[in-house]
Formats: sequence, structure tokens, C-alpha cells
Amino acid sequence: MANRKSVQSNTKSNPVHQASTQDGRANSHPSLSQKQLLSRTVEHIDIKSFDARPIMAAYGKMAFQARNLARATDIYNAMLSEKDGMIFMGLAGSLVSAGLKKVILDLMENNMVDSIVSTGAILVDQDFFEGLGYKHYQGDIYANDETLRQMHVDRIYDTYINEDELRICDETIGKIADSLETRPYSSREFLWHMGAYLKKHGKNKDSIVLKAYEKDIPLFVPAFSDCSAGFGLVLHQHNNPKKHVSIDSAADFLECTRVKLKGGTSGLLMIGGGVPKNFLQDTVVAGEVLGHDVAMHKYAVQLTVADERDGALSGSTLKEAHSWGKVDEGAEQMVFGEATVTLPLLASAAYHGGAWKTRTAKKFNQIFK
Repeated sequence: MANRKSVQSNTKSNPVHQASTQDGRANSHPSLSQKQLLSRTVEHIDIKSFDARPIMAAYGKMAFQARNLARATDIYNAMLSEKDGMIFMGLAGSLVSAGLKKVILDLMENNMVDSIVSTGAILVDQDFFEGLGYKHYQGDIYANDETLRQMHVDRIYDTYINEDELRICDETIGKIADSLETRPYSSREFLWHMGAYLKKHGKNKDSIVLKAYEKDIPLFVPAFSDCSAGFGLVLHQHNNPKKHVSIDSAADFLECTRVKLKGGTSGLLMIGGGVPKNFLQDTVVAGEVLGHDVAMHKYAVQLTVADERDGALSGSTLKEAHSWGKVDEGAEQMVFGEATVTLPLLASAAYHGGAWKTRTAKKFNQIFK
């Protein structure tokens, strides 16, 4: 099977671990096989196994990002307590590969989120990939990346993925497309079919895509081709040049706006930024374009490491979004911290707080049936 990266190179095989004279590490390590490299599985953290409420209460009496995270948790609890309210979740970054999948699944299972907008990497390359039975592995940021490339190992900071297995994920997307009626689909529609595929053929039932299929939770990936789905759809369209499946990004925007209009009072829980952040915020403006009197998102939390000073969208504050008529003032909070640290604490405190127990499943996918 051909690697998506060329394996032709005149570079001699080197030890996976490079020498480092800056951090005091040993200057040489023996070469490792692919099997040895892919031996330590990333384990997903379980927010039900610990109660973060005491530490969050302590954080609320501190300063800086500790107090910001405590306030963000209070806002999320207010979202969960909102009568007839709905919660959008935005996902960006390498979250599933880093061990946060079970956090997201617990929020879905317990009706703590009602719709998700994500990058393709999270839902396809990472979650659907694991749903097929594959895994992510702990790696080393000091690895020799040329050697990893030759060994068909892809690196995401300090995690590894088997490239050959990822190619199977690509090809599976193509097979799903081959099985569908040839017409444009929203990403939500296509992800529903991916969930149906996992229901029948999946080897790991702990999957966000599968859970959304089972609970009628709409998933949206606005940049759907910017991931393994893109490789699969390229293959599908190449093999079917005249009649093929395509992804309609305008349909995505319309459908997500319809969820906002149906959901009423809305809150945003955004992990990272990127396309999902703007896509979610823009549903308010899109609703107005469609002629509706749409309330701004009443609540908004963003956990991010992006800096606001350069004017980039991912780092733009939620207060800034108010000037665009997207996010209301008063119940918004930015938390400048890395998600593998901040999200489990926020989610655990909210889970053990129990405000979700009065919520019922919204089943917004039924809007489109």
C-alpha cells in the first residue's frame, strides 16, 4: 500500500531519537521497530472517576486562569440549568488523539451537549479512525521525523499514528461514498452515514461519530475535505468522474442555523478555535439573514491557547464577538489554557454538579428527517 507521504529518500536510516545537547538527554538511542514505537496506547481520561468540584471552588478564590476556569465552569453550569436551552460544542485541535474522547462521549451521553461542530481531523482521522479499531500511541517530540516517515509513523507532537491504518480510514470513507446516492450531502448527512457504518462494522463502540448517530446529535465539519475524509472523497470522485458524492458547505451552514433557530436560548462550549468557532457564532447572523429575530448566544466559554493580540479569529475574544451581534455580554469567558488540562477539570466539575440531570435529549437530527 502506498504511503500518502513518499517513502523514497536517499537519507540513511537514523535512530528514531535524535541526540540532544540542549536538554541533557543521552546522545544516542538504539533504532526501534514500528511495533516498538506503537506500543504505549493513549488512554482516554474518565471524568466520572474524579470530582473536580473542590479544586474548582479553590480556583474561584485564586486569580489568573484558575479563576477564569472556575468562572467558565459556573457559566457552563448555567447553560446546563437553562430551561429549554441548548448547547453547541466546538472542537478544534488534536483532542481525541490526546486522550479527551471519553470526556466528549460522557458529555454526549448525559445530554450535556446537543450539537457539535468540529474539525475533520478530530471526527475522522481520530475518532472514526479509533471506531474502526485503531489506536493512538504515546510518542516522543524528540523523535527523528525522517525515520518516522520511512517507518510509516505519523507524529502529532508527542503522539503517534500508524500511517498504513490511517490509509485504511481514508479508503473506508471512499467506500461509504461509493455506497451512497450520487448527490451533494451536508457534512452532517455524511457523518450520519459514517455512524451507520460504525454501527454495523465498527470494532470500537466508544466513538463520537457512533454516539451521535445513536442519540440523534447533529455533527458538522465545515471543512470536511481537510482531513482523511478528503482523501477518501478524492478517490471516490476520481473513480466516479461523472456521478459522485460531494459535500455542500452551504447546506452545512443552513442546517446548523436551523439547529440554532430550533434550539432557542443557546450556549457555546468551544474547545480551541478555528473554523468551528466562527461557524457556530455566525449562526446568529445567518438566522437574521433568513428573516428571523434571533437572540445572540446567551452563554459562551472558550478554552484556548490562541493569543488575541494579532487579531486572528481563533484568539478573538468573546467580548469582541458581541460587536458582531453573535455573543451576548455578561456570561462569556475566555480561558487561556491547554485543553488536555482545562477540559477534564471543567467537565468533571459540571458532571458531578449534576445540573445535567434535568436535561433531556434534544435529538436535533430529527429536524432533517
